[in-house]
Amino acid sequence: MLVILGFAMIFVFMTLIMTKRLSPILALILVPTIFGLFAGAGLGIGDMVMDAIASMSSTAALLLFAIIYFGIMIDVGLFDKLVDFILKVAGNDPVRVVLGTALLTGAVSLDGDGSTTFIVVTAAMLPIYQRLEMSPVVLTCVAGLINGTLNIVPWGGPTARASSALQIDANEIFVPMVPSLVAGLLVCFVFAYVLGISERRRLAKNGVAWVEDRGSNRRRDLVGAVAGARAATGSASTSSSAATGGHGAGNSGAASAIDGTTTEAAPVSANDTDGSAGTGSGLSNTALDPNRSTLRPKLFWFNLALTVAVMVLLIIDILPLPYLFMIGTVIALMVNFPKMKDQQEELASHATAIISVVAMVMAAGVLTGIMSGTGMVDAMAEWLVAVIPNSMGPYMAVITGLLSIPMTFFMSNDAFYFGILPVLAETASHFGVSAADMARASITGQPVHMQSPLVPAILLLVSLSGVELGDHHKKVLWRALIVALVMLAVGVAVGVIGIG
Repeated sequence: MLVILGFAMIFVFMTLIMTKRLSPILALILVPTIFGLFAGAGLGIGDMVMDAIASMSSTAALLLFAIIYFGIMIDVGLFDKLVDFILKVAGNDPVRVVLGTALLTGAVSLDGDGSTTFIVVTAAMLPIYQRLEMSPVVLTCVAGLINGTLNIVPWGGPTARASSALQIDANEIFVPMVPSLVAGLLVCFVFAYVLGISERRRLAKNGVAWVEDRGSNRRRDLVGAVAGARAATGSASTSSSAATGGHGAGNSGAASAIDGTTTEAAPVSANDTDGSAGTGSGLSNTALDPNRSTLRPKLFWFNLALTVAVMVLLIIDILPLPYLFMIGTVIALMVNFPKMKDQQEELASHATAIISVVAMVMAAGVLTGIMSGTGMVDAMAEWLVAVIPNSMGPYMAVITGLLSIPMTFFMSNDAFYFGILPVLAETASHFGVSAADMARASITGQPVHMQSPLVPAILLLVSLSGVELGDHHKKVLWRALIVALVMLAVGVAVGVIGIG
């Protein structure tokens, strides 16, 4: 019964958020509660949930203050120069921007920390996507794919867990998997290129044409009726923005043109593509309005030094990350906005993003708490192991790789690597499949795992980007599945994931 309820709960949850019948927060709370009561949790359901939420409190604090800190840095203009530099290097061609997103994500992902990666990538790239009117769902898709693929590095979570669970050296697991990693990254870059081509075509349909001019891409003026309609909307938006005098003009405000001039044509929200209506960017709703009132050009070098210091302390890990961002946020607010009224306004401008991401993390605690507390996770794992016939024994490594894809999506890495992998490895040993082969196969599902709503880092990514989790899943899940299967297939082909 627990197995049926567990799989049914997962199916209902995914269906509701991907069809947008319920928001992810509501689905994360309501669906597990109903199924938990059917599973016989009774009044103990409250303790299950609170225990899980308590374990996530530090993560919620990290995400909360990270959003505020980088929101401040974007508002005061720290990243404007970086955006201009990247645009000069990558041009204003969506293909180059998306490929640049993939390269930046890959470089930062080498630290093994998903939250850090998504903070840096979103802070650097989201303003560019906004300025070029590109869909932020493309950003989350590419960043999620690259980071998930690189999550198998030895100092990352899954490889370290597999090493501990099976008592194998982490390098023995990772080094033979390098060909699989390279193949997975190549597939990710192919997806990034195709997504860039798709964005270029979408923008062309919306009246933004991209042409080659002296070896670099140049953006033409908006053309035809689209230009006229946008100009009218932009004029109204600009007037409204001037009257309100808030933090920039909002997404309907005057957009910066690529060559540094301004245009009154209001950009069509990139969130409108593919039904990707977002919740509003957690980092910036200004599209880098060069005239926003929050700019602090005289404090550029101070803000840069502060941010570099925060990043260095983050990497060397001498302070807890939540506390580090608390201190950084306090310093940034006091220096850039010395008046209490301005501090309150700055905090209020990011309230929507803060509420969204913290609520999402807390809601995810309901799902994990009930699944673990009711025994659904254990029952589902035992059932999967039991249904594997003896004739499939020699293929246990391949089966483990396939199982890692859905199982690490619907449960934590700890639950899979410490609870399920040892059982699978013990079974495989009777068929001549080594523990090392099992460990290597078990990490191939990480591209899909990183997209799970149970992974706080992905909640941070979609919240900062202003993207609905369901929209992210629709674009990324099938691509992540292909990457995972390619990694598994290459591992089998080169003989590092063996068959007994």
